[in-house]
Amino acid sequence: MATGGGSTVGQVITCKAAVAYRAGEPLSVEDIRVAPPNPGEVRVKITHTSICHTDLYFWLGQDKYRIFPRILGHEGAGIVESVGQGVTSLQPGDHVIPAWQAECGKCFHCKAGKSNICDVFLHHLEKGVMPSDKKTRFSTMDGNPIYHFFGTSTFSQYTVLDEACCAKVNPKAPLEKICLLGCGVATGIGSAWRIGKVSPGSSVAVFGLGTVGLAVVEGAKTAGASQIIGIDLKPEKLHLAKEQFGLTDTINPKEVSKPVEQVIADMTNGGVWYGFDCTGKVEVIYSALESTQKAGGVSVIVGLVPSTEKVSFHPEELLFGRTWTSGLFGGFKGRTDLPLLVEKFLDGTINLDHYITHNLPFSKINEGFQLLQEAKCLRAVLYTDKQ
Repeated sequence: MATGGGSTVGQVITCKAAVAYRAGEPLSVEDIRVAPPNPGEVRVKITHTSICHTDLYFWLGQDKYRIFPRILGHEGAGIVESVGQGVTSLQPGDHVIPAWQAECGKCFHCKAGKSNICDVFLHHLEKGVMPSDKKTRFSTMDGNPIYHFFGTSTFSQYTVLDEACCAKVNPKAPLEKICLLGCGVATGIGSAWRIGKVSPGSSVAVFGLGTVGLAVVEGAKTAGASQIIGIDLKPEKLHLAKEQFGLTDTINPKEVSKPVEQVIADMTNGGVWYGFDCTGKVEVIYSALESTQKAGGVSVIVGLVPSTEKVSFHPEELLFGRTWTSGLFGGFKGRTDLPLLVEKFLDGTINLDHYITHNLPFSKINEGFQLLQEAKCLRAVLYTDKQ
Protein backbone atom coordinates (compact mmCIF):
# COMPACT_ATOMS: atom_id res chain seq x y z
CA MET A 1 0.00 0.00 0.00
CA ALA A 2 1.08 3.59 -0.43
CA THR A 3 2.83 4.96 2.62
CA GLY A 4 2.14 8.15 4.53
CA GLY A 5 -1.03 9.70 5.88
CA GLY A 6 -3.21 12.54 4.68
CA SER A 7 -3.03 13.98 1.21
CA THR A 8 -0.50 12.54 -1.24
CA VAL A 9 -0.99 15.35 -3.77
CA GLY A 10 2.36 16.76 -4.82
CA GLN A 11 4.24 14.14 -2.82
CA VAL A 12 6.35 11.18 -3.88
CA ILE A 13 4.36 8.00 -3.19
CA THR A 14 5.96 4.76 -2.05
CA CYS A 15 3.99 1.73 -3.19
CA LYS A 16 4.27 -1.83 -4.45
CA ALA A 17 5.06 -2.58 -8.08
CA ALA A 18 6.10 -5.62 -10.11
CA VAL A 19 9.38 -4.74 -11.80
CA ALA A 20 10.78 -6.63 -14.81
CA TYR A 21 14.55 -6.38 -14.50
CA ARG A 22 15.56 -8.83 -17.23
CA ALA A 23 13.83 -10.65 -20.07
CA GLY A 24 12.05 -13.80 -18.96
CA GLU A 25 13.00 -13.56 -15.28
CA PRO A 26 10.31 -13.49 -12.56
CA LEU A 27 8.97 -10.04 -11.78
CA SER A 28 10.19 -8.49 -8.56
CA VAL A 29 7.30 -7.30 -6.36
CA GLU A 30 8.91 -4.53 -4.36
CA ASP A 31 8.54 -1.03 -3.00
CA ILE A 32 9.16 1.74 -5.53
CA ARG A 33 8.79 5.52 -5.61
CA VAL A 34 6.25 7.23 -7.87
CA ALA A 35 6.81 10.94 -8.53
CA PRO A 36 3.96 13.48 -8.73
CA PRO A 37 2.56 14.22 -12.18
CA ASN A 38 4.18 16.89 -14.32
CA PRO A 39 2.05 19.43 -16.24
CA GLY A 40 -0.25 17.55 -18.60
CA GLU A 41 0.01 14.33 -16.57
CA VAL A 42 -2.22 12.35 -14.21
CA ARG A 43 -1.35 10.07 -11.29
CA VAL A 44 -3.73 7.16 -10.88
CA LYS A 45 -4.28 4.62 -8.13
CA ILE A 46 -4.58 1.28 -9.93
CA THR A 47 -7.16 -0.89 -8.19
CA HIS A 48 -7.23 -3.78 -10.67
CA THR A 49 -5.08 -4.98 -13.53
CA SER A 50 -5.03 -8.06 -15.72
CA ILE A 51 -2.28 -9.84 -17.63
CA CYS A 52 -2.26 -9.85 -21.43
CA HIS A 53 -0.16 -11.85 -23.90
CA THR A 54 1.37 -8.54 -24.97
CA ASP A 55 2.86 -8.29 -21.48
CA LEU A 56 4.38 -11.74 -21.98
CA TYR A 57 5.71 -10.71 -25.40
CA PHE A 58 7.60 -7.71 -24.02
CA TRP A 59 8.59 -9.48 -20.79
CA LEU A 60 10.23 -12.23 -22.86
CA GLY A 61 12.09 -9.61 -24.90
CA GLN A 62 10.46 -10.59 -28.20
CA ASP A 63 10.16 -6.93 -29.19
CA LYS A 64 12.96 -4.97 -30.82
CA TYR A 65 13.25 -2.38 -28.03
CA ARG A 66 13.99 -4.61 -25.01
CA ILE A 67 13.75 -1.84 -22.41
CA PHE A 68 14.60 -2.93 -18.84
CA PRO A 69 14.05 -2.46 -15.95
CA ARG A 70 10.46 -1.51 -16.51
CA ILE A 71 6.98 -1.83 -15.07
CA LEU A 72 4.76 -3.69 -17.50
CA GLY A 73 0.96 -3.82 -17.55
CA HIS A 74 -1.55 -2.14 -19.84
CA GLU A 75 -4.92 -3.65 -18.90
CA GLY A 76 -5.99 -1.82 -15.79
CA ALA A 77 -8.51 0.42 -14.11
CA GLY A 78 -8.35 2.82 -11.22
CA ILE A 79 -9.07 6.19 -9.67
CA VAL A 80 -7.35 9.51 -10.32
CA GLU A 81 -5.26 10.51 -7.28
CA SER A 82 -3.96 13.86 -8.57
CA VAL A 83 -3.53 15.82 -11.78
CA GLY A 84 -0.73 17.99 -13.07
CA GLN A 85 -0.94 21.62 -14.10
CA GLY A 86 -3.04 22.25 -17.19
CA VAL A 87 -5.05 19.02 -17.03
CA THR A 88 -8.69 19.94 -17.60
CA SER A 89 -10.40 16.68 -18.65
CA LEU A 90 -9.86 14.87 -15.35
CA GLN A 91 -9.97 15.52 -11.62
CA PRO A 92 -9.17 13.53 -8.47
CA GLY A 93 -11.73 10.81 -7.83
CA ASP A 94 -12.55 10.16 -11.50
CA HIS A 95 -12.73 6.49 -12.51
CA VAL A 96 -10.43 5.80 -15.44
CA ILE A 97 -9.02 3.15 -17.73
CA PRO A 98 -5.38 3.75 -18.68
CA ALA A 99 -5.36 3.94 -22.48
CA TRP A 100 -2.10 2.71 -23.99
CA GLN A 101 -3.62 3.65 -27.35
CA ALA A 102 -3.18 7.31 -26.60
CA GLU A 103 -5.36 10.05 -28.05
CA CYS A 104 -4.00 13.57 -27.62
CA GLY A 105 -6.09 15.16 -30.37
CA LYS A 106 -3.23 17.55 -31.18
CA CYS A 107 -0.50 15.60 -33.00
CA PHE A 108 -0.03 14.95 -36.72
CA HIS A 109 -1.67 11.51 -36.67
CA CYS A 110 -4.62 12.55 -34.49
CA LYS A 111 -5.34 15.52 -36.75
CA ALA A 112 -4.94 13.43 -39.91
CA GLY A 113 -7.81 11.20 -38.77
CA LYS A 114 -6.65 8.27 -40.92
CA SER A 115 -6.25 5.83 -38.04
CA ASN A 116 -6.35 5.57 -34.26
CA ILE A 117 -2.58 6.08 -33.97
CA CYS A 118 -1.32 8.99 -31.86
CA ASP A 119 2.21 10.37 -31.68
CA VAL A 120 2.11 10.07 -27.87
CA PHE A 121 1.64 6.31 -28.27
CA LEU A 122 4.54 6.08 -30.73
CA HIS A 123 6.77 7.87 -28.23
CA HIS A 124 5.79 5.52 -25.41
CA LEU A 125 6.28 2.42 -27.57
CA GLU A 126 9.88 3.28 -28.35
CA LYS A 127 11.16 5.21 -25.33
CA GLY A 128 9.81 4.02 -21.97
CA VAL A 129 9.83 7.59 -20.61
CA MET A 130 7.29 10.42 -20.39
CA PRO A 131 7.01 12.77 -23.38
CA SER A 132 7.15 16.04 -21.41
CA ASP A 133 10.74 15.76 -20.16
CA LYS A 134 11.97 12.39 -21.48
CA LYS A 135 12.27 11.09 -17.91
CA THR A 136 10.57 8.36 -15.91
CA ARG A 137 8.26 8.90 -12.94
CA PHE A 138 9.27 5.56 -11.36
CA SER A 139 12.40 4.83 -9.37
CA THR A 140 13.75 2.18 -7.05
CA MET A 141 14.04 2.95 -3.36
CA ASP A 142 17.71 3.84 -3.90
CA GLY A 143 16.91 6.24 -6.72
CA ASN A 144 17.58 4.26 -9.90
CA PRO A 145 15.13 4.83 -12.78
CA ILE A 146 12.50 2.26 -13.74
CA TYR A 147 11.03 2.64 -17.22
CA HIS A 148 7.41 2.95 -18.27
CA PHE A 149 5.56 0.54 -20.56
CA PHE A 150 3.11 1.69 -23.23
CA GLY A 151 2.60 4.85 -21.18
CA THR A 152 0.44 2.91 -18.71
CA SER A 153 2.50 0.58 -16.43
CA THR A 154 -0.49 -0.84 -14.58
CA PHE A 155 1.60 -3.39 -12.66
CA SER A 156 2.02 -0.78 -9.96
CA GLN A 157 -0.33 0.41 -7.23
CA TYR A 158 0.21 3.95 -8.52
CA THR A 159 1.16 5.03 -12.02
CA VAL A 160 1.63 8.30 -13.88
CA LEU A 161 -0.01 8.80 -17.28
CA ASP A 162 0.01 11.45 -19.94
CA GLU A 163 -3.46 13.01 -20.07
CA ALA A 164 -3.73 11.53 -23.57
CA CYS A 165 -3.56 8.05 -22.02
CA CYS A 166 -6.35 8.39 -19.48
CA ALA A 167 -9.96 7.57 -20.42
CA LYS A 168 -12.62 8.79 -17.97
CA VAL A 169 -15.41 6.21 -17.63
CA ASN A 170 -18.77 5.74 -15.93
CA PRO A 171 -18.18 5.29 -12.16
CA LYS A 172 -21.06 2.80 -12.04
CA ALA A 173 -18.94 0.24 -13.92
CA PRO A 174 -17.02 -2.24 -11.70
CA LEU A 175 -13.30 -1.58 -12.03
CA GLU A 176 -12.49 -5.26 -11.53
CA LYS A 177 -14.26 -6.06 -14.80
CA ILE A 178 -13.75 -3.06 -17.06
CA CYS A 179 -9.98 -3.32 -16.63
CA LEU A 180 -10.23 -6.00 -19.35
CA LEU A 181 -11.23 -3.34 -21.86
CA GLY A 182 -7.74 -1.87 -21.62
CA CYS A 183 -6.47 -4.19 -24.35
CA GLY A 184 -7.43 -7.79 -25.19
CA VAL A 185 -11.22 -7.74 -25.23
CA ALA A 186 -11.39 -4.33 -26.91
CA THR A 187 -8.79 -5.42 -29.47
CA GLY A 188 -10.77 -8.53 -30.43
CA ILE A 189 -14.17 -6.88 -30.57
CA GLY A 190 -12.81 -3.88 -32.46
CA SER A 191 -11.00 -6.12 -34.94
CA ALA A 192 -14.41 -7.50 -35.89
CA TRP A 193 -16.32 -4.21 -35.70
CA ARG A 194 -13.85 -1.56 -36.84
CA ILE A 195 -11.00 -3.22 -38.76
CA GLY A 196 -12.62 -6.21 -40.45
CA LYS A 197 -16.06 -4.56 -40.51
CA VAL A 198 -17.91 -7.89 -40.25
CA SER A 199 -21.29 -7.60 -41.94
CA PRO A 200 -24.63 -9.21 -40.97
CA GLY A 201 -25.16 -12.68 -42.41
CA SER A 202 -21.49 -13.19 -43.27
CA SER A 203 -19.07 -16.06 -42.58
CA VAL A 204 -16.04 -15.69 -40.30
CA ALA A 205 -13.02 -17.81 -39.38
CA VAL A 206 -11.06 -17.12 -36.18
CA PHE A 207 -7.64 -18.75 -35.78
CA GLY A 208 -6.60 -19.01 -32.12
CA LEU A 209 -9.11 -18.89 -29.30
CA GLY A 210 -7.36 -17.12 -26.47
CA THR A 211 -8.92 -14.02 -24.98
CA VAL A 212 -8.43 -11.91 -28.12
CA GLY A 213 -9.73 -14.65 -30.41
CA LEU A 214 -12.78 -15.19 -28.23
CA ALA A 215 -13.41 -11.45 -28.28
CA VAL A 216 -13.27 -11.55 -32.09
CA VAL A 217 -15.90 -14.31 -31.94
CA GLU A 218 -18.03 -12.16 -29.65
CA GLY A 219 -17.56 -9.14 -31.90
CA ALA A 220 -18.51 -11.15 -35.00
CA LYS A 221 -21.60 -12.52 -33.28
CA THR A 222 -22.81 -9.10 -32.14
CA ALA A 223 -22.13 -7.79 -35.67
CA GLY A 224 -24.59 -10.38 -37.00
CA ALA A 225 -22.32 -13.00 -38.61
CA SER A 226 -24.29 -16.15 -39.41
CA GLN A 227 -21.36 -18.60 -39.46
CA ILE A 228 -18.34 -18.31 -37.14
CA ILE A 229 -15.69 -21.03 -37.45
CA GLY A 230 -13.11 -21.40 -34.69
CA ILE A 231 -9.73 -23.03 -35.27
CA ASP A 232 -7.62 -24.16 -32.32
CA LEU A 233 -5.50 -27.12 -31.24
CA LYS A 234 -7.12 -27.36 -27.81
CA PRO A 235 -10.53 -29.10 -27.68
CA GLU A 236 -11.45 -27.33 -24.43
CA LYS A 237 -11.07 -23.92 -26.09
CA LEU A 238 -13.24 -24.98 -29.01
CA HIS A 239 -15.89 -26.22 -26.59
CA LEU A 240 -15.79 -23.02 -24.52
CA ALA A 241 -16.05 -20.81 -27.59
CA LYS A 242 -19.05 -22.74 -28.85
CA GLU A 243 -20.84 -22.87 -25.51
CA GLN A 244 -20.28 -19.31 -24.29
CA PHE A 245 -19.11 -17.03 -27.10
CA GLY A 246 -21.17 -17.79 -30.19
CA LEU A 247 -18.99 -20.09 -32.29
CA THR A 248 -21.06 -22.12 -34.78
CA ASP A 249 -18.39 -24.52 -36.12
CA THR A 250 -15.07 -25.87 -34.90
CA ILE A 251 -11.90 -27.19 -36.52
CA ASN A 252 -9.02 -28.83 -34.70
CA PRO A 253 -6.07 -28.91 -37.18
CA LYS A 254 -4.81 -32.13 -35.57
CA GLU A 255 -8.06 -33.90 -36.44
CA VAL A 256 -8.38 -33.07 -40.15
CA SER A 257 -6.55 -34.69 -43.07
CA LYS A 258 -6.53 -31.62 -45.35
CA PRO A 259 -5.07 -28.12 -44.87
CA VAL A 260 -7.34 -26.03 -42.67
CA GLU A 261 -7.96 -23.47 -45.42
CA GLN A 262 -9.22 -26.28 -47.68
CA VAL A 263 -11.52 -27.57 -44.95
CA ILE A 264 -12.91 -24.06 -44.57
CA ALA A 265 -13.35 -23.71 -48.34
CA ASP A 266 -15.35 -26.94 -48.40
CA MET A 267 -17.57 -25.66 -45.57
CA THR A 268 -18.21 -22.22 -47.04
CA ASN A 269 -18.39 -22.41 -50.84
CA GLY A 270 -14.81 -21.30 -51.40
CA GLY A 271 -13.88 -19.49 -48.22
CA VAL A 272 -15.16 -17.19 -45.48
CA TRP A 273 -15.70 -13.49 -45.99
CA TYR A 274 -13.59 -12.63 -42.95
CA GLY A 275 -10.55 -14.43 -41.51
CA PHE A 276 -8.77 -13.40 -38.32
CA ASP A 277 -5.37 -14.58 -37.12
CA CYS A 278 -5.07 -14.28 -33.33
CA THR A 279 -2.00 -16.51 -32.91
CA GLY A 280 0.93 -14.40 -34.09
CA LYS A 281 2.36 -17.42 -35.94
CA VAL A 282 3.46 -16.68 -39.49
CA GLU A 283 2.18 -19.94 -40.94
CA VAL A 284 -1.23 -19.39 -39.36
CA ILE A 285 -1.37 -15.80 -40.60
CA TYR A 286 -0.97 -17.08 -44.15
CA SER A 287 -3.56 -19.80 -43.56
CA ALA A 288 -6.04 -17.18 -42.30
CA LEU A 289 -5.50 -15.22 -45.52
CA GLU A 290 -6.03 -18.27 -47.73
CA SER A 291 -9.19 -19.21 -45.83
CA THR A 292 -10.98 -16.12 -47.15
CA GLN A 293 -12.81 -15.64 -50.44
CA LYS A 294 -10.35 -14.71 -53.21
CA ALA A 295 -12.74 -12.07 -54.51
CA GLY A 296 -13.68 -9.70 -51.72
CA GLY A 297 -12.48 -11.62 -48.66
CA VAL A 298 -10.91 -9.73 -45.76
CA SER A 299 -8.11 -11.15 -43.60
CA VAL A 300 -7.09 -9.37 -40.39
CA ILE A 301 -3.77 -9.91 -38.60
CA VAL A 302 -4.42 -9.50 -34.87
CA GLY A 303 -1.68 -11.54 -33.15
CA LEU A 304 1.79 -10.15 -32.37
CA VAL A 305 4.65 -11.74 -34.34
CA PRO A 306 8.20 -11.91 -32.91
CA SER A 307 10.28 -9.07 -34.38
CA THR A 308 12.70 -11.51 -36.05
CA GLU A 309 10.02 -13.22 -38.18
CA LYS A 310 8.38 -12.14 -41.45
CA VAL A 311 5.52 -13.28 -43.66
CA SER A 312 5.99 -13.62 -47.43
CA PHE A 313 3.31 -14.01 -50.08
CA HIS A 314 2.69 -13.63 -53.79
CA PRO A 315 0.75 -10.47 -54.79
CA GLU A 316 -1.61 -12.69 -56.76
CA GLU A 317 -3.24 -13.56 -53.44
CA LEU A 318 -4.76 -10.05 -53.46
CA LEU A 319 -5.27 -9.64 -57.20
CA PHE A 320 -9.03 -10.31 -57.24
CA GLY A 321 -9.79 -7.85 -54.47
CA ARG A 322 -8.98 -9.79 -51.34
CA THR A 323 -7.86 -7.46 -48.52
CA TRP A 324 -5.10 -8.14 -46.01
CA THR A 325 -5.14 -5.70 -43.12
CA SER A 326 -4.29 -5.14 -39.47
CA GLY A 327 -4.48 -2.51 -36.77
CA LEU A 328 -3.90 -1.77 -33.11
CA PHE A 329 -6.47 -1.87 -30.33
CA GLY A 330 -9.20 -2.96 -32.71
CA GLY A 331 -9.17 0.43 -34.41
CA PHE A 332 -10.56 2.11 -31.29
CA LYS A 333 -9.38 5.50 -30.02
CA GLY A 334 -8.47 5.41 -26.35
CA ARG A 335 -10.23 8.39 -24.78
CA THR A 336 -13.12 8.54 -27.25
CA ASP A 337 -14.05 4.88 -27.51
CA LEU A 338 -13.22 3.32 -24.12
CA PRO A 339 -16.06 5.19 -22.36
CA LEU A 340 -18.42 3.96 -25.10
CA LEU A 341 -17.23 0.36 -24.66
CA VAL A 342 -17.88 0.64 -20.93
CA GLU A 343 -21.45 1.65 -21.75
CA LYS A 344 -21.70 -1.35 -24.09
CA PHE A 345 -20.71 -3.50 -21.12
CA LEU A 346 -23.24 -1.84 -18.83
CA ASP A 347 -26.08 -2.33 -21.33
CA GLY A 348 -25.22 -6.01 -21.84
CA THR A 349 -23.87 -5.83 -25.39
CA ILE A 350 -20.41 -6.91 -24.19
CA ASN A 351 -20.00 -9.70 -21.63
CA LEU A 352 -16.78 -9.40 -19.63
CA ASP A 353 -17.49 -12.02 -16.99
CA HIS A 354 -16.74 -15.05 -19.14
CA TYR A 355 -13.17 -13.89 -19.79
CA ILE A 356 -12.22 -13.75 -16.10
CA THR A 357 -11.00 -17.18 -15.01
CA HIS A 358 -8.83 -16.18 -12.04
CA ASN A 359 -8.72 -13.44 -9.38
CA LEU A 360 -5.40 -13.08 -7.59
CA PRO A 361 -3.75 -10.69 -5.14
CA PHE A 362 -1.12 -8.49 -6.76
CA SER A 363 1.60 -10.29 -4.82
CA LYS A 364 0.90 -13.42 -6.92
CA ILE A 365 1.49 -11.75 -10.27
CA ASN A 366 4.16 -14.30 -11.24
CA GLU A 367 1.61 -17.04 -10.70
CA GLY A 368 -0.68 -15.19 -13.09
CA PHE A 369 2.10 -14.98 -15.70
CA GLN A 370 2.65 -18.72 -15.40
CA LEU A 371 -1.06 -19.48 -15.80
CA LEU A 372 -1.17 -17.43 -19.00
CA GLN A 373 2.03 -18.94 -20.37
CA GLU A 374 0.68 -22.44 -19.80
CA ALA A 375 -2.69 -21.51 -21.36
CA LYS A 376 -4.46 -22.33 -18.09
CA CYS A 377 -6.41 -19.09 -17.95
CA LEU A 378 -8.03 -16.47 -20.14
CA ARG A 379 -7.61 -13.47 -17.89
CA ALA A 380 -6.26 -13.36 -14.36
CA VAL A 381 -7.41 -10.14 -12.66
CA LEU A 382 -5.07 -8.85 -9.94
CA TYR A 383 -6.44 -6.67 -7.18
CA THR A 384 -3.73 -4.20 -6.29
CA ASP A 385 -5.34 -2.39 -3.35
CA LYS A 386 -4.98 -5.42 -1.08
CA GLN A 387 -2.11 -7.77 -0.23
